[in-house]
Amino acid sequence: MELIPVILSGGVGSRLWPVSREAHPKPFMTLPDGQNLIQKAFLRAAGLEQVAEVLTVTNRELLFKTEDEYRSVNSSELPLGYILEPFGRNTASAVAAAALRLQQSHGPQAYMLILAADHLIQKGDAFRDAVAKAISLASEGWLVTFGVTPRYPETGFGYIETTSEVVGAGLKVERFVEKPDLQTAKSYLATGNYFWNTGMFCFQVGTVLEEFKQHAPDVLEAVERTLSVSRSSSASGYACLVLDSEQFAQAPDISIDYALMERSSKVATVPCDLGWSDIGSWNAVSELTEADEHDNRFEGEVMAYAASDNYVYTEDRLVALVGVQDLLVVDTPDALLIAHKDHAQEVKHIVTRLKSEGHAAHLMHRTVHRPRGTYATLEECERFKIKRIVVKPKASLSLQLHHHRSEHWIVVSGLAVVINDDRELILNTNESTYIRAGNQHRLQNPGVIDLVIIEVQSGEYLGEDDIVRFEDNYGRCGS
Repeated sequence: MELIPVILSGGVGSRLWPVSREAHPKPFMTLPDGQNLIQKAFLRAAGLEQVAEVLTVTNRELLFKTEDEYRSVNSSELPLGYILEPFGRNTASAVAAAALRLQQSHGPQAYMLILAADHLIQKGDAFRDAVAKAISLASEGWLVTFGVTPRYPETGFGYIETTSEVVGAGLKVERFVEKPDLQTAKSYLATGNYFWNTGMFCFQVGTVLEEFKQHAPDVLEAVERTLSVSRSSSASGYACLVLDSEQFAQAPDISIDYALMERSSKVATVPCDLGWSDIGSWNAVSELTEADEHDNRFEGEVMAYAASDNYVYTEDRLVALVGVQDLLVVDTPDALLIAHKDHAQEVKHIVTRLKSEGHAAHLMHRTVHRPRGTYATLEECERFKIKRIVVKPKASLSLQLHHHRSEHWIVVSGLAVVINDDRELILNTNESTYIRAGNQHRLQNPGVIDLVIIEVQSGEYLGEDDIVRFEDNYGRCGS
């Protein structure tokens, strides 16, 4: 038996703004224990028996970030596979693409375990036991879901209604129900045959493809056409499939629940208690931090007086609370959120407004991750911008030029090799060089420690789109 966990990593998590943003979404949020959600998802998958590889479906822009996170925890050196979407088309297309890819590489008898990159499961033994039960059911031709016994009448989750029919270690599914109102959720809790829908699934590759053919042929056909013209690459322990944008745009934008699970007669659920949470709001995040004697929960440097039942997350600054209750305070270098706990679900409306007004705070943090390292904007005014740039050992920027800005580079630490038109320079700490607008240039780190430079840009236009790439190690030429 071969088991391939498939980690779906596509959601932004707008209710967790300002920490979660499009360029640094919810799966990459660091939790109080020091790990982020996508690392936890990987370790949870890697800890199962008979895992042949871990396959991740994610956005093209997040590949290098994901690889970095996996690299830091993949001590067993499990083979890794990636399917890179040019944009999201919901979970049905993602699952279909994964199934078609796995049919080619592992055959129709292989088992797929669909996991979310941004969920938390705190009971590892219970999870492994539930997966074993799910595999047993999947071997009999079932599409298996994982239903968590509800602890309270939650209105933010979908529910699974089961029949009384026992199938193996699970129950046959009657229907799926979208997020109910409070009274309906209370009635579900009372009946005892409703479970929270975790969005995790298990099935054999051949089974799910046959079900796609029967119930969602439009999804399957669109994804098949996409894969037929998509680029793939592979190496020892690594495979990557880059989905074609033009063809993938034709795939229906529909969830696996709507496309398949609600239409199939072969759906069962494994009832389980996993310590599961979708970490869907700051209230959920706050529960991961121990409360003090006043029921305050703090991450970072916080002082409080006559304050109770508050949650504070701060990265760099001291936050002081005086005489307040039931607040969520989330402080990042470029944005501050203050919300009442009762309105935690409504943070997403701020993100919607930021998008509509073209504000960059919905998209990226002050510190931006790139394949070769990071950059942080320290100050920006008319006609000049100051950045702190970190280049990883043996990495380099693309060979590029800018039409409208010149750049002054000062090495803070490390060793830099600089291409500046027809010159090649080696710069040590406290040395600098000037890049004139229109000059082809490149920055390389030949050393074994991070290269840190301060970049001072000056010119009429300082936008990130003023760049022409000639050579690039990360496939971005022409972008």
